[in-house]
Amino acid sequence: MEQNFHRKQLVHILCMAYSGELAAALAYAGHWRSLRDAGQRQAIRQIEQDEWHHRRNLLKMLADLGEKPPAWRDCAMGSLGCVIFLACFVSGWFFAMYFAGRLEDGNIIEYKHAADHAKALGLPELADTLMLFSAKEEEHEAYFYNVVRDHWMLATTRRFFTWGPELGAPAKAIGGQN
Repeated sequence: MEQNFHRKQLVHILCMAYSGELAAALAYAGHWRSLRDAGQRQAIRQIEQDEWHHRRNLLKMLADLGEKPPAWRDCAMGSLGCVIFLACFVSGWFFAMYFAGRLEDGNIIEYKHAADHAKALGLPELADTLMLFSAKEEEHEAYFYNVVRDHWMLATTRRFFTWGPELGAPAKAIGGQN
Protein backbone atom coordinates (compact mmCIF):
# COMPACT_ATOMS: atom_id res chain seq x y z
CA MET A 1 0.00 0.00 0.00
CA GLU A 2 2.77 2.44 0.95
CA GLN A 3 4.73 1.53 -2.21
CA ASN A 4 1.66 2.37 -4.30
CA PHE A 5 1.39 5.78 -2.60
CA HIS A 6 5.05 6.62 -3.25
CA ARG A 7 4.83 5.47 -6.87
CA LYS A 8 1.72 7.57 -7.53
CA GLN A 9 3.31 10.60 -5.91
CA LEU A 10 6.58 10.15 -7.81
CA VAL A 11 4.83 9.76 -11.16
CA HIS A 12 2.62 12.76 -10.44
CA ILE A 13 5.59 14.98 -9.57
CA LEU A 14 7.59 13.80 -12.59
CA CYS A 15 4.64 14.52 -14.90
CA MET A 16 4.13 17.95 -13.38
CA ALA A 17 7.85 18.72 -13.60
CA TYR A 18 8.07 17.50 -17.19
CA SER A 19 5.41 19.96 -18.35
CA GLY A 20 6.65 22.66 -16.00
CA GLU A 21 10.10 22.44 -17.54
CA LEU A 22 8.51 23.10 -20.95
CA ALA A 23 6.90 26.30 -19.67
CA ALA A 24 10.14 27.33 -17.97
CA ALA A 25 12.32 26.65 -21.02
CA LEU A 26 10.00 28.64 -23.30
CA ALA A 27 9.83 31.47 -20.77
CA TYR A 28 13.62 31.58 -20.48
CA ALA A 29 13.93 31.60 -24.27
CA GLY A 30 12.00 34.87 -24.24
CA HIS A 31 13.72 36.12 -21.12
CA TRP A 32 17.27 35.97 -22.44
CA ARG A 33 16.19 37.41 -25.78
CA SER A 34 14.63 40.41 -24.00
CA LEU A 35 17.85 41.38 -22.21
CA ARG A 36 20.55 43.81 -23.28
CA ASP A 37 23.36 42.70 -20.94
CA ALA A 38 25.47 40.03 -22.68
CA GLY A 39 26.43 38.29 -19.43
CA GLN A 40 22.82 38.01 -18.29
CA ARG A 41 21.76 36.81 -21.74
CA GLN A 42 24.37 34.03 -21.62
CA ALA A 43 23.48 32.99 -18.06
CA ILE A 44 19.76 32.76 -18.78
CA ARG A 45 20.38 31.02 -22.08
CA GLN A 46 22.31 28.39 -20.09
CA ILE A 47 19.42 28.13 -17.64
CA GLU A 48 17.08 27.53 -20.59
CA GLN A 49 19.38 24.72 -21.74
CA ASP A 50 19.36 23.22 -18.23
CA GLU A 51 15.55 23.18 -18.31
CA TRP A 52 15.51 21.35 -21.67
CA HIS A 53 18.06 18.89 -20.24
CA HIS A 54 15.84 18.23 -17.21
CA ARG A 55 12.81 17.77 -19.46
CA ARG A 56 14.55 15.16 -21.63
CA ASN A 57 15.64 13.26 -18.54
CA LEU A 58 12.21 13.47 -16.89
CA LEU A 59 10.66 11.87 -19.97
CA LYS A 60 13.17 9.02 -19.72
CA MET A 61 12.43 8.61 -16.01
CA LEU A 62 8.72 8.37 -16.73
CA ALA A 63 9.33 5.86 -19.53
CA ASP A 64 11.47 3.76 -17.20
CA LEU A 65 8.51 3.71 -14.82
CA GLY A 66 6.19 2.70 -17.68
CA GLU A 67 4.41 6.07 -17.62
CA LYS A 68 3.74 8.94 -20.01
CA PRO A 69 3.12 12.59 -19.23
CA PRO A 70 -0.39 13.84 -20.02
CA ALA A 71 -0.49 15.62 -23.38
CA TRP A 72 -3.11 18.11 -22.18
CA ARG A 73 -0.78 19.36 -19.45
CA ASP A 74 2.06 19.84 -21.92
CA CYS A 75 -0.29 21.83 -24.14
CA ALA A 76 -1.40 24.03 -21.25
CA MET A 77 2.10 24.60 -19.91
CA GLY A 78 3.49 25.17 -23.40
CA SER A 79 0.87 27.88 -23.89
CA LEU A 80 1.78 29.44 -20.55
CA GLY A 81 5.46 29.38 -21.50
CA CYS A 82 4.67 31.18 -24.76
CA VAL A 83 2.71 33.88 -22.92
CA ILE A 84 5.60 34.38 -20.49
CA PHE A 85 8.04 34.41 -23.44
CA LEU A 86 6.19 37.45 -24.79
CA ALA A 87 5.64 39.02 -21.37
CA CYS A 88 9.39 39.22 -20.83
CA PHE A 89 9.52 41.93 -23.48
CA VAL A 90 6.99 44.13 -21.65
CA SER A 91 7.30 43.25 -17.95
CA GLY A 92 10.58 45.00 -17.40
CA TRP A 93 13.93 43.64 -16.28
CA PHE A 94 13.23 43.45 -12.54
CA PHE A 95 9.95 41.52 -12.69
CA ALA A 96 11.27 39.01 -15.23
CA MET A 97 14.26 38.31 -12.99
CA TYR A 98 12.27 38.26 -9.75
CA PHE A 99 9.57 35.87 -10.95
CA ALA A 100 12.12 33.59 -12.58
CA GLY A 101 13.79 33.22 -9.18
CA ARG A 102 10.45 32.63 -7.48
CA LEU A 103 9.65 29.89 -10.01
CA GLU A 104 12.98 28.18 -9.38
CA ASP A 105 12.30 28.13 -5.64
CA GLY A 106 9.28 25.88 -6.20
CA ASN A 107 11.28 23.58 -8.48
CA ILE A 108 13.87 22.96 -5.77
CA ILE A 109 11.24 21.62 -3.39
CA GLU A 110 9.45 19.65 -6.12
CA TYR A 111 12.60 17.72 -7.04
CA LYS A 112 13.43 17.05 -3.38
CA HIS A 113 9.95 15.59 -2.80
CA ALA A 114 10.32 13.43 -5.90
CA ALA A 115 13.70 12.20 -4.63
CA ASP A 116 12.11 11.26 -1.28
CA HIS A 117 9.49 9.15 -3.07
CA ALA A 118 12.15 7.54 -5.27
CA LYS A 119 14.16 6.60 -2.15
CA ALA A 120 11.06 5.11 -0.54
CA LEU A 121 10.60 2.98 -3.66
CA GLY A 122 14.18 1.69 -3.49
CA LEU A 123 15.33 3.73 -6.50
CA PRO A 124 18.50 5.39 -5.16
CA GLU A 125 19.96 6.29 -8.57
CA LEU A 126 16.75 8.06 -9.55
CA ALA A 127 16.72 9.83 -6.19
CA ASP A 128 20.33 10.96 -6.70
CA THR A 129 19.53 12.36 -10.15
CA LEU A 130 16.51 14.21 -8.80
CA MET A 131 18.67 15.71 -6.05
CA LEU A 132 21.13 16.88 -8.72
CA PHE A 133 18.22 18.53 -10.51
CA SER A 134 17.23 20.20 -7.24
CA ALA A 135 20.78 21.48 -6.77
CA LYS A 136 20.78 22.88 -10.31
CA GLU A 137 17.49 24.68 -9.59
CA GLU A 138 19.12 26.10 -6.42
CA GLU A 139 21.89 27.51 -8.61
CA HIS A 140 19.27 29.08 -10.86
CA GLU A 141 17.43 30.59 -7.91
CA ALA A 142 20.67 31.98 -6.47
CA TYR A 143 21.54 33.55 -9.82
CA PHE A 144 18.21 35.34 -10.08
CA TYR A 145 18.28 36.48 -6.48
CA ASN A 146 21.78 37.81 -6.79
CA VAL A 147 20.87 39.93 -9.81
CA VAL A 148 17.86 41.51 -8.04
CA ARG A 149 19.18 41.61 -4.46
CA ASP A 150 20.15 45.28 -4.55
CA HIS A 151 17.28 46.52 -6.69
CA TRP A 152 15.18 49.26 -5.11
CA MET A 153 11.92 47.38 -5.84
CA LEU A 154 12.91 44.17 -4.04
CA ALA A 155 11.74 45.07 -0.53
CA THR A 156 8.28 46.14 -1.71
CA THR A 157 7.89 43.22 -4.09
CA ARG A 158 8.86 40.71 -1.39
CA ARG A 159 5.98 41.95 0.77
CA PHE A 160 3.47 40.94 -1.90
CA PHE A 161 5.07 37.84 -3.37
CA THR A 162 7.17 36.52 -0.46
CA TRP A 163 10.16 35.23 -2.33
CA GLY A 164 13.81 35.90 -1.83
CA PRO A 165 16.44 34.15 0.23
CA GLU A 166 17.85 36.11 3.10
CA LEU A 167 20.09 38.97 2.16
CA GLY A 168 23.66 37.83 2.14
CA ALA A 169 22.94 34.52 0.38
CA PRO A 170 26.04 33.48 -1.56
CA ALA A 171 26.07 33.44 -5.33
CA LYS A 172 26.38 30.07 -7.02
CA ALA A 173 27.87 29.52 -10.44
CA ILE A 174 25.72 28.82 -13.46
CA GLY A 175 27.00 26.26 -15.92
CA GLY A 176 27.53 22.60 -16.52
CA GLN A 177 24.91 19.96 -16.96
CA ASN A 178 23.47 17.75 -14.26
